[in-house]
Amino acid sequence: MTSATDEPRNLELQSEEALGTASKELRWYAVQVASGCEKRVKTNLEQRIQTFDVADRIIQVEIPHTPTVKIRKDGKRQPSEEKVFPGYVLVRMVMNDDTWQVVRNTTHVINFVGAEQKRGSGRGRGHVKPVPLNPAEVERIFKQATEQEPVVKIDMATGDKIVVLSGPFKDFEGEVIEVSPERSKLKALLSIFGRDTPVELEFNQVKKQS
Repeated sequence: MTSATDEPRNLELQSEEALGTASKELRWYAVQVASGCEKRVKTNLEQRIQTFDVADRIIQVEIPHTPTVKIRKDGKRQPSEEKVFPGYVLVRMVMNDDTWQVVRNTTHVINFVGAEQKRGSGRGRGHVKPVPLNPAEVERIFKQATEQEPVVKIDMATGDKIVVLSGPFKDFEGEVIEVSPERSKLKALLSIFGRDTPVELEFNQVKKQS
């Protein structure tokens, strides 16, 4: 299978030694991609699947996410998502010569995750033989992505200056001394009656000072 946009066919790279015996089974594979290009790769690969008519052999392209809640500077909560494996895309596919070409030659794809095959002679790195992911591991990844409680993320760290937005200490200013994302709380030193006093506050009770 060739295309004007694909790299020249490399017979050595496409040999059974490099790819292993072609399997007719649908398996999940991890594909390393350029940093920050996961969504672009997913979109481009899904288009290539249709263009090269391999939808019956590459049936799913996923970027597993876990739910998060970001606390904005004004204290409001914003639902968001966080990639489970930044820099990787998961592809469910039948591994053969054609499907390997479609995935591997997608823009911003670096390589399949797998076992490096040693070169028979000469210097340099060998070729990577794609290795399918363990089904139990894949199930765990997607279960985590769908069932995990949202993780609270806040753009605050020890030493940041904050102002309290609500509660008995409203309008007090202070300095963050501890952040507990799992509890959606932080501790800050507030000047109360002229003394620095540690006070525990909810994330949505404070705002980071610019």
